[in-house]
Amino acid sequence: MSDRPTTISHDEALWQPPVNPWIIALVVTMATFMEVLDTSVANVALPHIAGSLSAGVDESTWVLTSYLVSNAVVLPLSGWLSERVGRKRFYMSCVALFTVSSLLCGLAPNLETLVFFRVLQGVGGGGLQPSEQAILADTFPPAKRGMAFAIYGMAVVAAPALGPTLGGWITDNFTWRWIFFINLPVGILSLLLTSRLISDPPYLKARKHAGVKIDYIGFALVAIGLGFLQVVLDKGQRADWFETPYLRVFTAIFVTALILAVVWELRVKNPVVDIRLFKDRTFLMGNVMLFMVGFALYSSTVMLPQFTQVLMGYTAEQSGLVITPRGITIMVLMPLVGFLVTHYDARKLIAAGFAVVALSLFNMTRFNLQIDFATMVWASVLQAVGIAFLFVPINTAAYAHLPREKSNAASGLINLSRNIGGSVGISFVTTMLARRAQFHQTVLVSHINSYDANVASATHTLVGAFTSAGATAWTATQQAYGALNQLVLQQANLQAFVDNFWLLGVSLLAMIPAVFLMRKSTPGGAIAVH
Repeated sequence: MSDRPTTISHDEALWQPPVNPWIIALVVTMATFMEVLDTSVANVALPHIAGSLSAGVDESTWVLTSYLVSNAVVLPLSGWLSERVGRKRFYMSCVALFTVSSLLCGLAPNLETLVFFRVLQGVGGGGLQPSEQAILADTFPPAKRGMAFAIYGMAVVAAPALGPTLGGWITDNFTWRWIFFINLPVGILSLLLTSRLISDPPYLKARKHAGVKIDYIGFALVAIGLGFLQVVLDKGQRADWFETPYLRVFTAIFVTALILAVVWELRVKNPVVDIRLFKDRTFLMGNVMLFMVGFALYSSTVMLPQFTQVLMGYTAEQSGLVITPRGITIMVLMPLVGFLVTHYDARKLIAAGFAVVALSLFNMTRFNLQIDFATMVWASVLQAVGIAFLFVPINTAAYAHLPREKSNAASGLINLSRNIGGSVGISFVTTMLARRAQFHQTVLVSHINSYDANVASATHTLVGAFTSAGATAWTATQQAYGALNQLVLQQANLQAFVDNFWLLGVSLLAMIPAVFLMRKSTPGGAIAVH
């Protein structure tokens, strides 16, 4: 490739694949679902993995971290790699690597080996989503792109919701190794269909065979920055953030590396990550909004199971069933949203989506310890309605004003924004749950003393109940104090969840004015070409 911008002919701009585009959409969605599912399916199996491999539960979390780190590193590089080796070849390589490493993960004899194979799995998985999104952007004309992204979005948004339930069921009924083995038939089928049905557009073939200087420095800076960032986000709360020396060092490394990466990539002619795309304010705002979608989706996916299991006493399977209807709702609504985005201004749909998700989170601030299963399910379903109105319109708007040859680079950045948003969201709510629970516990304890009439009455009632059950007076008193302490802890944790729901709701509500910083996307309009 020369240093000059690539020029696309009119014929290349109008290129269409040799097979039905909807078949291609289904083929790439298959691999998407498999990969995104793997980001959450292993969560509920960690205790089983730790026990089976004679490792501590804290050590077993590297099964998740290793995947997320390698995944995050590859995401922004996928567009550049697609242009170097050809998108179809790169995509099939990622599917093959993901599938083979899934088999090896299932066969891993110890934790160290499992973590290594999870790194390989993350490398393969990191290249799938950007490649698939770029394939859809090139396969479908702008007028039909909304519906195409809806098919893709059904997999991307529904899979994290279904993952914990599926992972729990497999682990309970078979063994944790099958959460990796189930990827094998999907991966093999995806490879066979891709080899026969998908082809690269002419402009990619031309760029693939042209010479280019490899941006080794940019590659290294991006990999180091994103890798250390992901470790800091994943280990922050567990290691007490910046109170831990190694996290301070890691933070300094990722901040320095990412700043240097931005400066370097803006200077080189063939950057490994095309940061210049952010000059388009619609694409920039699309990335910011997808960051917030990931922030809200992944953080609430973490909070709801914790709420049901820690405070409500639900089993892992029951807590998964609270979230599962959310995934089903998104899958049902995505085609409708895909239709609407081809007929209405995407900005209005995005604003409505943020408003509904914020409303659902404010609704969750009314949760209490007496809430029933159906109420929690409907609250989750309301949130799903809003999320369905975000993913497709944001993606459609983000691509609307970009030239076609930038699809690869754009898709890598878009998926990185959503995934980093998810990592930040999980770290945020995990930290805030712990900190706010401590705060509320301190406040509640300060109001409890033996001279308070309500406390004295409650203690007297509890002592009487335990005495009636056969305890001695001294034992009954100690049990009563223990019961009061447990009640305080429950209420403190409940208030911490309420605080988090409130903060998430406010942050999403604040995104609505930013929606209209995007340029209006004309439904069915022509794509930019130069």
